[in-house]
Amino acid sequence: MFSEKIDVKESNIANIDFELLTILLKDRTTGKNIIWATDNYKSRGISYNFKDEITPYNIIGYKGRIIRPRIDKSKKEQEKRIKDKAEVFTPSWICNIQNNQIDELWFGKKDVFNKETSDGWITKKEKVLFENKDWKDYIKDIRLEISCGEAPYLVSRYDTVTGEVIDVEERIGLLDRKFRVLNENVYDKVEWIEIAKLAFKSVYGYEWQGDSLLIARENLLYTFIDNYKYKFKELPSIEDLKEIAEIISWNIFQMDGVKFVIPDSCTNINYINYTLFGEEIVKNECNGCKKNNANRHNGIYVKVMNWETKRKIKFISLIK
Repeated sequence: MFSEKIDVKESNIANIDFELLTILLKDRTTGKNIIWATDNYKSRGISYNFKDEITPYNIIGYKGRIIRPRIDKSKKEQEKRIKDKAEVFTPSWICNIQNNQIDELWFGKKDVFNKETSDGWITKKEKVLFENKDWKDYIKDIRLEISCGEAPYLVSRYDTVTGEVIDVEERIGLLDRKFRVLNENVYDKVEWIEIAKLAFKSVYGYEWQGDSLLIARENLLYTFIDNYKYKFKELPSIEDLKEIAEIISWNIFQMDGVKFVIPDSCTNINYINYTLFGEEIVKNECNGCKKNNANRHNGIYVKVMNWETKRKIKFISLIK
C-alpha cells in the first residue's frame, strides 16, 4: 500500500480509495478534469485526444500502464516531447543548487540544509537553526515552480533524469525542506498534520501537459505519505490523504504559462451573421493571441485558491 518508489500506479490508488484518484484528476478552474493537452496518446482512440479530459477509466484497468514518469518513457517518446514542448527535466543536483540559493536569501547564510558537491550534495545532519526568524514562517513562505513537469524542484522522491530513488532524509525539494523543518520541530501527530497542510498550501506549480501534471500531483501526495511513515512509522488515514490531495489539486494546476489560461482554450473561429442585407462574416479572434497581450485572451483564465482569504482568484492577477 503506497509503496511505489518512482512510478505511482493509478490503479493502486483507485483500489485503495477511488475518490482519492478523482481528486488528483480534478481541474479546479473548470470544475471538470485536467485535459491531456498533448497528442501523445491519441493513437489509443476516443477520449485520448488533446482536449479530452483525463478520467480514471482512461488510465486504469485493462488498458495497462498509461501514465509513466519521463524516466520510464521510451527514448523516442522523450525526444518527441522535447521537440513539441521543450520538455527537458533538470537533474536533482542542479535543482539543489538553485533551491539552496533561495534558502541562502531567506536565512541570510549558505549551506543550511546541505553542502554542494560537484554533482550532488552532502546533507547536514544537525537540526536546522532559525536566528531572528520562526521556523513556522519558513513553513508558510510561498514557493512556485514554473512549468513544473513532475515537480522536481518541489519534491525529490527520485531524480527525474537518472531515476535514482532519494531517501527522505536526503531530499532537496522546496517542500521536502519544509517537511524536514516540520519533522525536527513537531512530535504531536495532530499538530504535525495541521502544519503539513500549511506547508502544502505554501507551494504552487503549473504544467501544460496533463500526464506530467498528474505525476507531479502524485509525487506531492506520496511525499506526504513518505514523511508521515518516516515520522510516525505508520500510514496516514484516507481522510487525511483526501484533504492533502484537495490542496494539491488547487496548488498544482494546469496552465499555459505564457497566456495564463487553460492550454489551447482561446478561440479563433469565424462565424456567419445573417442580416437584412445578406450574410456577414464576423471574425471571432482572440485579441490576446493576436496582440500578444496576456490580459486580453478569450480563453479560460486559470484560478487558484488564496488560502488566507479562502477565495478563488485568477492567477494572472498575481502577475505584476
